[in-house]
Parts: sequence; C-alpha cells; structure tokens
Amino acid sequence: PNHSYAKLVPEAVGNLDALVEGEGGSIRRIYWEGLELFSGELSVSNERLKEKRNEKDFALWKASKPGEPEWDSPWGKGRPGWHIECSVMSCDILGSKIDVHTGGVDLKFPHHDNEIAQAEAHYKHDQWVNYFLHSGHLTIEGCKMSKSLKNFITIKEALGRYTSRQLRFAFLLHAWNATLDYGTNTMQEAEQIEKLFNEFFLTAKNLLRYQGAENEAFVKWGSLDKDLNAKFLSKKSLVHEALCDSIDTASALNEMRDLVKETNIYIGSCRQASRDPNQSLIKSIANYATNLLKIFGVIPDDSTIGFPLSATGSTSAGMEAVAEPFVTALARFRDDVRIVARKEKGGSMSKLGAWIDVVS
Repeated sequence: PNHSYAKLVPEAVGNLDALVEGEGGSIRRIYWEGLELFSGELSVSNERLKEKRNEKDFALWKASKPGEPEWDSPWGKGRPGWHIECSVMSCDILGSKIDVHTGGVDLKFPHHDNEIAQAEAHYKHDQWVNYFLHSGHLTIEGCKMSKSLKNFITIKEALGRYTSRQLRFAFLLHAWNATLDYGTNTMQEAEQIEKLFNEFFLTAKNLLRYQGAENEAFVKWGSLDKDLNAKFLSKKSLVHEALCDSIDTASALNEMRDLVKETNIYIGSCRQASRDPNQSLIKSIANYATNLLKIFGVIPDDSTIGFPLSATGSTSAGMEAVAEPFVTALARFRDDVRIVARKEKGGSMSKLGAWIDVVS
C-alpha cells in the first residue's frame, strides 16, 4: 500500500504550532515522539528536535500517571494514546473501512491524520475513510469561545435571549463547514429571516382561510400568476441544487427568502389590480416553504402551514384552533363586504371595501 502521513493536512507535518493547536491549548502536556512539550512551549531547541527519529512520529502508548488506568505492555505499564483510542473503537464497530467520518475542523491535524496512519498501517491498505466531514468552529463576537476571555455562553443562556427557532436559523444561514460567529449581527439576520417567513405565512393563511363566494373551482391564470409560478419553479430548482452542493443550507434559505419577497410583490400587485391572488399558487408556495423548514427542523412536523402559534413552538394546535372560528367569520365578513362594494362601484360601501382591503 501507498502509505503517506498527514493526508488531510500535509503542510502541518513538522509544524510545532499546528501540533500544539491541534492537541488543544487546554491540555497540560502533549507528547511528540517521546518529547514532553508543555502547552504553549514553542521555543524547543534544535538539539531536542534532533532527538526525534522522524518528524512524522507520534505517541501510540503512554506511561500512565498516578490514578490513570494502566495495562501491561512490552514497554511497561501504560495506556493507549488519544489517537489510537479513537481508531481502535471505530474499527471495532465499523471494521477496516469507514464511509463517513465526522468531527470538528480542529481535529484534522494531528488527530484524524494520526487515526488514518494507524488504521491504514494496521489493515495494510491506503484508504481507511472515504469521506471526512469537518464542521466549522463556533466563535463568540469574533473570538474563540473561552471562559478566560469572558465570552463563554451556554445553550441555556442563549435560549434565554433567543428562541430555539432563531438559533436554528442562525446555524442554517451559515455553511456547516465554515466558522459561525455567534454575535449581534448573526442573530439579527436570523431574527429578520424569521420575521420575513412569519409574516408571509400569516398572509398566506389569511388568503387561504376562506375562499370567497366569487372564487371558482378553476381560475384562469393571468400574466402575474404565470410569472410567479415560473419564479417558483426556478427557485425550487435552485434550492435543490444548493442542497446537493455539500448541503448548502445558507444558499437554499437565500433562494427561499427571494421567493417569499417575490410572492409578497405578487400579492401587492394583485391588490393594486383589484383582483384576488391565485390561492392554489399561494398555497403551493406556502406548503413548499413549510415542508423545507420542517426538513431543516425549524417547524415541527405537526404544523400545517407556517410556524405554530403556541408560545413553545411545539404544536400548531392550541391557539390557532381556538382562534380559527373567529378568524374565519371575520374573513367571510371581509369577502362579503368586498362583493357588495364591487357591485356598487362607488359610494360608502365601496370606500368600506377599499378600507378592508388595506387592513387585511
């Protein structure tokens, strides 16, 4: 087999800074080919480095410290190194080949590279893992999350400031393998897109809640309807392409945001033209947006269209079920007034109809 070391980050071989960073700054000691290097001790003399047999070497077995577990070995009592622990457990469960291996981007080197070296040497082949998926870091206001920097935040604290839906939007608006900076700007964007979707869903529900007496089973599509439908089909295709491209949820949401804006423009144009929006088209778009957000985990499965109205966001029954009869009665009254106003084409009823159109 063609064994090579540091397949994931070959440029890091021999780079002490990368080694210390990869092992984690919070670790008290790291070992590099028998040399004990304290975290942050980057001024190692050339004499000590020359003691290494090879710059690619790393520890497989370590002498146990007091209180640590230990086993007998040809080199004395000790324990496995961190890297071999993971590769042994993985191979014990999955065997000599793994399809997908995940982890944070900080584990690329040396941890995952060391896992690869161990497993491929043991099994005598040159591809232990087919695909590595490395997720990006989480930073707080541009800095690494750290208690010492006083920018450490727990999930519980984050949920005290924002809803779970807003936090999900924040993650969805960033590529899974890119750094996510948790801060004011990021959460403002999440709040804005939540507001955009929420207002759209409320508008769609209002239009679909009651089909007025003038609505027919089959409606002839005009140019406005055809234009929106063409944009809808185009956006569906672009969303599909984005999700097929390394699960690019950020681009998918941006396409959906554009679709919602186009739909809002369409509804406004219909009102200016004194005609009702195409309800079947609005329903298709609202259902598509709802289903996509269900896949993303933003909307619970038991919701019909849009976000649930309950405070917890766990169910769409509750408040919406209670309000349904009253909202439906109001919608019917609205449509009845519109019908009378259109027939009169003037007078006080016409003004009332125009006022209701503005309010609704």
